[in-house]
Amino acid sequence: MEEIRWGIIGCGDVTEVKSGPAFNKVANSKLVAVMRRDGARAADYAKRHHVPKWYDDAAQLINDPEVNAIYIATPPLQHEAYTIEALKAGKPVYVEKPMTLDADAAQRMTDAANKLKVKLCVAHYRRAQPMFLKVKELLATHTIGDVRLVRLKMLQSPNPALIAKTADNWRINPAISGGGLFHDLAPHQLDLMTYYFDAVKNAMGMATRQQENTEVDDLVTGNILFENGVLFSGTWCFSVAPQDQADVCVIYGSKGHISFPMFGNKITVSTNETEEFIFEPLQHVQQPMIEKVVDYFLGKGQNPCSGEDALITMKLMDDFTGK
Repeated sequence: MEEIRWGIIGCGDVTEVKSGPAFNKVANSKLVAVMRRDGARAADYAKRHHVPKWYDDAAQLINDPEVNAIYIATPPLQHEAYTIEALKAGKPVYVEKPMTLDADAAQRMTDAANKLKVKLCVAHYRRAQPMFLKVKELLATHTIGDVRLVRLKMLQSPNPALIAKTADNWRINPAISGGGLFHDLAPHQLDLMTYYFDAVKNAMGMATRQQENTEVDDLVTGNILFENGVLFSGTWCFSVAPQDQADVCVIYGSKGHISFPMFGNKITVSTNETEEFIFEPLQHVQQPMIEKVVDYFLGKGQNPCSGEDALITMKLMDDFTGK
């Protein structure tokens, strides 16, 4: 392939700004078709984003000869089936996070990609963003010495502003999302931890439902011991008071610590003195990752996040929630 000609399955809210427009802004990449089961909405999306084709049937998009790569942006329930269908058609897949409903499904998707020898990437896009790459650089250069432990807090009040709003609120329907808001936000955070600290030695956690009007766990805690001795501890709660909201990750080392949010643009490094790094917000948060995916699909780079990588995150979420 000399150019990646994308088809999107599931052109909902996440594709409006975060990802969709970036497919036409990356070199050797073009968005040529979109699909949504509601044909009128698919047509509207195609018109507004100047996409040549739209479909209301995923099989038609997958089998369109002009489409040579598939981006799957549906809710997690459909990820496995659409991914395997596209892989069987010989078309590489870029699938949204969380990769799917649980680790068993993620394993099947990964096995299918390996068996069929078709490329598969998962949209853990913070791996490619300048801010989180800076954290990786600071760790690699031992700016805070040897890493000892990590503390992460994601505390939000009900219906937090950082969650995209949808008419059916599928993110709190476990049959569609795999869990609650933890399953929507934690994949970003846990993937970064494995990206920074590599192999997991042991993991455990607890989850509970504290609000009466929900079907999903709204409080999750989890601990990870990495093979290199780093210990991670995370807390996710989605029922705190607005004034108690928090989004912070602190990495402690033998010489100081690094602090940063998952939804923000500032890194603070504290050693003998304090230094701050401020990053410009990205217009399309997935664009740096899409650049890497395009290069990988064209044979010009490595896989920025493989099925095997994302499977680790799925297993951690299962460990924390007792699946």
